[in-house]
Amino acid sequence: MDTIIERLKSSETRQAAFQEIVGQFSKPLYQHIRRYVLYHEDADDILQNTFMKAWIGLDTFRGESKISTWLFRIAVNESLSFLARQKENISLSNEENDVANCLMSDPYFDGDETEALLQKAISLLPEKQRIIFNMKYFEEMKYEEMSSILNTSVGALKASYHIAVQKIQTFFKNLK
Repeated sequence: MDTIIERLKSSETRQAAFQEIVGQFSKPLYQHIRRYVLYHEDADDILQNTFMKAWIGLDTFRGESKISTWLFRIAVNESLSFLARQKENISLSNEENDVANCLMSDPYFDGDETEALLQKAISLLPEKQRIIFNMKYFEEMKYEEMSSILNTSVGALKASYHIAVQKIQTFFKNLK
């Protein structure tokens, strides 16, 4: 049986193989992206851009990493580009209030008040720590895979995650 990578390289099976990838990775990529952006519509747009860039870049995918790693790297880059564009329009003080308000009104959010507080605490982290925390805590990625996606050393990732956890713990301690 052919592997998905072999089917992606063949012009006859490329489209079907890519549709299979889209079906397999749409939900995890959406959830990954959704942790960075406030609105469902923005996450959908970023997901669509991620798959468009992946489709366009199929010929450059060498298969040296897993398809999931490659897709997550594209999704992270697309999310960061989106956030950079949005940063010009949103002040930080508004952002932390927007997170809680947006989550509670979002029909796709099924969490409770504690989850909303956690998301607010995460929103206060610097961008890099927020990304690392989300990948490790929510997606349970291994540091090695995160290192491939973010082009950062495992040691730096561990340190950033540890600092992020400490900041979140401090946030919750200060609520009391």
